[in-house]
Amino acid sequence: MTGTHWARMEMDEPVMAVPRVGAQVTDTGVQYSVWAPDHERLDVVVRLDGAERRVSLAPEDGGFFSGIDEQGKPGDLYQFDLGNGRRRPDPASRFQPQGVHGPSECIDAARHAWRTAHWRRPAWRGQTTYELHIGTFTSEGTFRAAIARLDHVAELGAEAIEILPVADFAGDRNWGYDGVALFAPARCYGRPDDLRALVDAAHERGLVVILDVVYNHLGPAGNYLGEFSRAYFHRTRNTPWGQGFNLDGPDSRPVRDFFLWNAVYWLDEFKVDGLRLDATHAITDDSEKHLLAQIAEAVHERGGFVVAEDERNCSELIDDAAGRGFGIDAVWSDDFHHQVRVALTRANESYFASYPGTTAALAETLEHGWFYTGQAFPFWKGRARGASCRHLPASAFVYCIENHDQVGNRARGERLEHLVSPAHYRAASALLCLCPYAPLLFMGQEWAAGSPFLFFTDHEGELGRLVSEGRRREFADVNRGLAPEDIPDPQSENTFLRSKLDWAEVSRSPHAGTLAFYRECLRVRKQWIHAALADRGLWSVGDVGSAIALRYEPPGRSVVLVVVTLNLGSIRDEGGHRFLLPPDGHRWRLALQSEGPEFGGKGAISGRALSETSGAGPWLAFTEPGAVVLVAEEDAGCR
Repeated sequence: MTGTHWARMEMDEPVMAVPRVGAQVTDTGVQYSVWAPDHERLDVVVRLDGAERRVSLAPEDGGFFSGIDEQGKPGDLYQFDLGNGRRRPDPASRFQPQGVHGPSECIDAARHAWRTAHWRRPAWRGQTTYELHIGTFTSEGTFRAAIARLDHVAELGAEAIEILPVADFAGDRNWGYDGVALFAPARCYGRPDDLRALVDAAHERGLVVILDVVYNHLGPAGNYLGEFSRAYFHRTRNTPWGQGFNLDGPDSRPVRDFFLWNAVYWLDEFKVDGLRLDATHAITDDSEKHLLAQIAEAVHERGGFVVAEDERNCSELIDDAAGRGFGIDAVWSDDFHHQVRVALTRANESYFASYPGTTAALAETLEHGWFYTGQAFPFWKGRARGASCRHLPASAFVYCIENHDQVGNRARGERLEHLVSPAHYRAASALLCLCPYAPLLFMGQEWAAGSPFLFFTDHEGELGRLVSEGRRREFADVNRGLAPEDIPDPQSENTFLRSKLDWAEVSRSPHAGTLAFYRECLRVRKQWIHAALADRGLWSVGDVGSAIALRYEPPGRSVVLVVVTLNLGSIRDEGGHRFLLPPDGHRWRLALQSEGPEFGGKGAISGRALSETSGAGPWLAFTEPGAVVLVAEEDAGCR
């Protein structure tokens, strides 16, 4: 492959260069390269104001074709001519201005003038992350419009934004998990430089940028990879969302490279800091070195990090690659979400039936990171799920009380705040924001947004009809009280519009009080708790009556006690283990309570600050679900 501009790499070699697959603007024109082993010849057809220019590509070893258009320039529209009248977009198109079925556009990434060239990617340390969907985050639904809301995110106390997938998809409305043009930012959100401007603006505000990417399947419309090579897809492996990729069979090497280069492309050309990998449990690879390990290695080489969504509770994903693990930095831990949801709503449908939702079960989840660490999982028909994880750092677990899946996969897209009382919601929010693990917030939850987040698509014809019918069938059993017409049609534009955040709520009651509470929780986390998170030996979890207690003992700093009850009742230090007592010579100072009137609460927490030892011992009485933060300070009376 002496002529190709697709920088190859051996399995154990680092990725050293920007990927060269697709159309690359150079000083001498536009260089094209594509893998199409099912073809004997391949041409590029460039569109020019109604006319066309044809560039023949030369075949190379391994099924690659490459060539240069000396007249080529940024902005050129082109397609690959596969013969028999088939003109297809570039599998590695940088932009699809007319949609995923139309021509690709030549993009020169070097033209963007970065304002934050000094930015250095921070290591993953469990940053508080704000998950957002570009299309519904603002009324305009664009990359540029999102910039205007970044100050809100930074002032909230979030440290990172996590953007739902932006790889282009069929239609104008989608969550992003139906992407088919994996290198092309969705044109309905703006142009590639608009995404670069968003990343730039986030970095100016000190916000880390995480991009959600999907490597387990492609969307059902606009997927043309198989026309370039049938070897892209595995003959027998399927996922719940479509045909699985060939990552370990014959001719799998260029397929692996395609995804590996896509991963580093977002870091190299858009300067994102990390990737969130969707549903890694659905990425099957029996190679000696798993693709996930290669991606983690390549991203780490660039100073970035990788977070995985994986339902298996598999510690091998996170264990250092040198120890035969994959070296991924963190994984979503849905066990916490499920325990909280069951505790608050008594949900018992689907996988929720496998979670007790008791204080003891919640404490056990917080103690380990996962609830299932090898036990039989009823939802998997009794198969074992999970592995021991106490050896992993707290930063390896991402916790949430809502995310795009857990909200949007409900029939009517209700958020947690729509299902529980304000006091319950504040208590659960405090437990999330003040827990030792990495909190993930879903856009709008910080002010208890009134808008739902619904499932929406924009497919054409028969596919659109099938999606609508499938959605109604999906919820026929689990929502027996709902008539089919009560389930929003994912194909309706109104379903999409209803999912947009209403930013006018932020300044209105009761939303303003909830927002103030979130800001205060994240301030407390940064000021009092963060210093204890690097070492599991510096924090502990207690099941105290009807509450969860989290005790943080950072070296050289004040001891902090967080007490949260999702129910009602007195909180006592039973058993005399002194878990709730302040250090000797200290007393507790109340630093935060969820039921403060400034947050919309009733001031409904009373007690003896847990510092008295006479009688029945230290206690707190909650007349509403709630949370308190107590900070130890020297007791002058003990001197």
